Amino acid sequence: MSATILVVEDEPGIQEVLKFNLGQHGHDVIVAPDAEEALSLLRGALPDLMLLDWMLPGMSGIDLARRIRGDGRLKGIPIIMLTARSEERDKIQGLDIGADDYITKPFSPRELMARIKAVLRRRAPQMTEDVVEIGGLKLDPLSHRVFGNQQPLDLGPTEFRLLHFLMTHPERVYSRSQLLDQVWGDHVFVEERTVDVHIRRLRSALEGTGHDRLIQTVRGAGYRFSATPA
Repeated sequence: MSATILVVEDEPGIQEVLKFNLGQHGHDVIVAPDAEEALSLLRGALPDLMLLDWMLPGMSGIDLARRIRGDGRLKGIPIIMLTARSEERDKIQGLDIGADDYITKPFSPRELMARIKAVLRRRAPQMTEDVVEIGGLKLDPLSHRVFGNQQPLDLGPTEFRLLHFLMTHPERVYSRSQLLDQVWGDHVFVEERTVDVHIRRLRSALEGTGHDRLIQTVRGAGYRFSATPA
């Protein structure tokens, strides 16, 4: 699936190479030449992943990563550090401040795409194209189809995204505000009760095969996807 990737890199040549290769794989790319512009962009919609150069003018990439990990709104963004620094102590420092991966320059586009896919699968599985199947309910992101006990189910686009997120994060309870941030985007301002409307629609779509029971309400907390009876 297409992910929005923020590239924080000051070298124009590397910017263009990354934009081209990421675009070829269907990703949306936003570029910031320094940490200050990156922070400005992060005040709007959050990216699905960041490619962050260590050596930046002004605030370094390592300091920017540390600042992101200390911010309650930003700390969940997956970060891959890009750097010419290849010594072990540098890699350890990058990982210690919270980077999800570390790739040294020069790197091959194939290696970078593999690293991005691995990080997204681990940190943001709803952004991958992997088929998800739990308790006889199967969701295929590529074909945008959902099956319950091998029967095709008809879901609207928002219900599909909501189900995909819940199925890729099973057994966890999410509040309405968390679901709004994850499914609608933190830059979209809608009422929290909107989540309840789409949960009802999702349950209605799953009811025919009995999979509506997998969408559980946790009183006072939010919603959970679980194949285990509440």
